[in-house]
Amino acid sequence: MARQTSGTTREVFSSRFAFIAAAIGMAVGTGNIWRFPRDVGAGGGGVFIIALVLANLVWAVPLLMAESLLGSRSRLGTIGAFRDFMGRKFAWMGGFMAVVTMGILFYYTVICGWAIRYFVYAVSGKFSSGVGREQTQRLWDNFVESPAQTILFHVIAAFLVGFVVIRGLKGGLEKVLNITVPMLFVVLVLLAIRAMTLSGAGEGLRYLFVPDWSRMLDGEMWLGAFVQMAFSTGAGWGLYLTYSVYMRKKEDFALNAGIVVAGNHLASLLAGIAVICTVFAVQSPHYAQEAVSAGDQGLMFVYLAALFGQIPGGTWFFGPLFFLVLVLAGLSSLIAMMELAVRNVIDLGIKRRKAVVAIVLVTLVGGIPSALDLDVLTNQDNVWGVGLLISGLFAAIAMMRYGLERARRALDHSSDFKVGAWWKVLIGLFPLMFAVVFGWFMYLSVTNDSQTWYDPFQTFSIGTMLLQWTLLFVVMLLLNNLFSRRISRGPLTTDGDEPASPAHQGEEV
Repeated sequence: MARQTSGTTREVFSSRFAFIAAAIGMAVGTGNIWRFPRDVGAGGGGVFIIALVLANLVWAVPLLMAESLLGSRSRLGTIGAFRDFMGRKFAWMGGFMAVVTMGILFYYTVICGWAIRYFVYAVSGKFSSGVGREQTQRLWDNFVESPAQTILFHVIAAFLVGFVVIRGLKGGLEKVLNITVPMLFVVLVLLAIRAMTLSGAGEGLRYLFVPDWSRMLDGEMWLGAFVQMAFSTGAGWGLYLTYSVYMRKKEDFALNAGIVVAGNHLASLLAGIAVICTVFAVQSPHYAQEAVSAGDQGLMFVYLAALFGQIPGGTWFFGPLFFLVLVLAGLSSLIAMMELAVRNVIDLGIKRRKAVVAIVLVTLVGGIPSALDLDVLTNQDNVWGVGLLISGLFAAIAMMRYGLERARRALDHSSDFKVGAWWKVLIGLFPLMFAVVFGWFMYLSVTNDSQTWYDPFQTFSIGTMLLQWTLLFVVMLLLNNLFSRRISRGPLTTDGDEPASPAHQGEEV
């Protein structure tokens, strides 16, 4: 057995509930609340939900199981896990995954700052009965055009998350998430019930759930479902891998992954009901269609904000409650993202307190461009959101190099729910699924923007994605040997270039 260093000394979750609460909190974010309602309506209602469920089953569940094996057996963050599962030449893959998620962390902290600001607006009565869309549009414009405000709330969000993460697993993450995640679901249920009791809510339910079967073979709809799934469940981010480092020795990998995906999907459905039913109940169908087409920020901070004053109890109760949900969802995801970054720094031999301070400072600096310019935020969302697909591919490749049957036996050994050949088939097909989804995305991007798709300075162009991904690939490859040497040794670490052998790892691994 390889010698373990202080870098691998770890806490463990005190219970299965604590692990699942943290993992669901990781998955449920602002995208469930503002991206899902918009995408499901634009994607054909019930047809999109069917596509999303299928994407969760064939992509998210097997990938989360792979991540849980990477984290729980290596007891290291993303960089160390890839080094030990694939060999020392592949630590860069874990570095790529970590930086992609940190890229999201930077701008996501800004978005969480928006949610905090609007929660303050709501509790101070900004969305009263006399406030219409023009006023909420002006309020939004004034806010995002004020660098002092956007940076201030970006800082507040980063400090709040840092305050939790610096306290470690038991004293910080677990204590906070055991309260906030159940609270998140309670509030979502209240909001969904209230929305369904509004006169005219039935139109919103039809918009959400009645399938438009003509969209069933629409490639763009399927692409949207897979991208929403990747962004929403956290599969491929390395977040589930990171939390699995603190997993107890005996856990049900398969059932845990299924519960997390189901919990995340339930949160999306509740948020969709709350948002869409409210919009359709309070205003005309034309207004509702205009609202859901207004983009993420427009739907939440302009159109929906203008409706709370028209709902009984909306100004003093349901408005603040809604933005509280947005804050809780954002913070629970941010905690996981920051812990991923901190875990990798700890693996380099740095104490948690110093690691958290360093990551908070990097987050503050990295998020400032997005706080100052919405175009930068949109660009980063596009680049790193799609980059998650590549990170997911790396996790599947790690399982293939490790050995699919060996990985399946390791998962099955710790699972009450039997992990059969279906998992090997889905992970084995993952590169093909990636090629189809990623290739279709590239095709649509080129055909929809034939004049500037190659321009690296366009916000949504393939050119800007390829440039930023290439730079990241190059930097991670250059740092690979340094990572391999400096990352702490874990239970699977070997001194050679190959991953640990079956004899080294034992049947349980």
